[in-house]
Parts: sequence; C-alpha cells; structure tokens
Amino acid sequence: MPIPEDVTGEEIDKDVRQELQSLPKTLAEDVAKNLVMVARLIDEDPEAAYGYSKVALRLASRVAAVREAGGFAAYANQKYAEALAEFRAARRMTGTVDLWPLMADCERGLGRPEKALDMAGAPEVHKLDKAGQVEMRLVAAGARRDLGQLDAAIVTLQSPELASNSVQPWTARLRYAYAEALLAAGRRAEAREWFAKAVEADKDGSTDASDRLAEMDGVEFVDALDEDEGVDRTESGGDGDEQAPADPDEGDKE
Repeated sequence: MPIPEDVTGEEIDKDVRQELQSLPKTLAEDVAKNLVMVARLIDEDPEAAYGYSKVALRLASRVAAVREAGGFAAYANQKYAEALAEFRAARRMTGTVDLWPLMADCERGLGRPEKALDMAGAPEVHKLDKAGQVEMRLVAAGARRDLGQLDAAIVTLQSPELASNSVQPWTARLRYAYAEALLAAGRRAEAREWFAKAVEADKDGSTDASDRLAEMDGVEFVDALDEDEGVDRTESGGDGDEQAPADPDEGDKE
C-alpha cells in the first residue's frame, strides 16, 4: 500500500521504535511507516488502517507493537475474532494486562457477554491502572446490558469515578454510558441529567452526548446550507420555478 512522502516512520512512539530495533534497519523503517499509517487512519478510515496493519504484520509479526496495532485495526473494523487473537498474541509477548478490557470487549463483540463478565472479575483487573479499570467497568456494564440486566448495568457503573467532579480522560464516556443505561431502564429524567453531565466533560467530542441531549429535548438542527437554499427559493418565487406572466400575452410584449 502507498505511503505518503511526508511519513518517515519517526512519528511513532519511542517505545515502539525501540521494539523495532530488533529488525534490520530498512525493514524497521518500512514497518514503522505502516504503523504510522495505521495510527493516522484508524479513526477516519479504519478499513485503510486495517490494510496497513496487515502489511506490518506480514513484515514483522513477532513484534508485540505490530500485533497490538493489528488488533486495534481489526477491532475498529469489528473483526472481533481477529482482534482478540492479535491482542492475545501481544499480551503473551509483553506479559502486560493493558489490553485486558479490549479483549473482554471482543468477547462481547463475538456474542459472549458471559465471558466478558468472567474477565471483569479476573485477578488481571486489579493490575490495571485507573483508566484500565474504568474501561473494564464500561465493558462489564455493556455485557450486563447485552444480557438484558439493565439494573445491574447501572449499578456496575456507579463508582467513585462516576461521582467525582474531576474531569479525567474517561469521564465523558463513563457519564455517557451511565446515561445510556438509565435511558434503557426507562429512567428518562435521570438519563437527561447524565447526558448533560457528559456534555460538560466532553471537550474533544469523544461522544455524541450533545446530540443525544438535544434529541431528548426535542431540538431539531437545520443545515445552514438548506436554510440558505430556502431563502433563495423564497426570493425567486417560493419554489424556485419561473412565475408565469399575469397577462397571457405579456410574454410577447416588448
């Protein structure tokens, strides 16, 4: 797959660059460039990111960072079995538990919420950092909802992190998930309150909380371009068509 000229491979994280030092120099550079493309495209064009991840995997499948990138790209394309296999491989190579929540969410994606809940109660969870533990809580709540256990999903999300007024990277998503669970349980007023709280914390637009809040309030957004076209139509006679002359012979008059 083509690599843009502005991609050098130096853009990757220093820890990943260090991992790639086990490869021959030219090969390491090629792998790095493909990893850069995965990171660059995974949000806006996950399918293309997946293609670059497959190239990197073909070149260096024994590098943990490459297996991890392959997992993320597969996950973004909802290829959950493949993502789970790559995450497991990366975990075996590194011995870390950082990917545990994502692995559990893959189990959900494969229609195995019970397995995700088993993972949520495993000893590995206690080894996660705060962000990882919050992520695991989100996955567990999602699994509860998959099973139709709405009240249990709500309780799962109730935590010091949810109650805190401090805004952390996970705050918006946690509040949003709580609002979703409340809404699913029919607790609309509370859900609206928590969608509003999610909006307050979501400075980078990581959720569509503002849209959900507007939807609950019955607010409709009109495209500015449509508004302009509406004005033009009005000025030109209401429907944009030419008006017929009042006098049948007017069209022939000089």
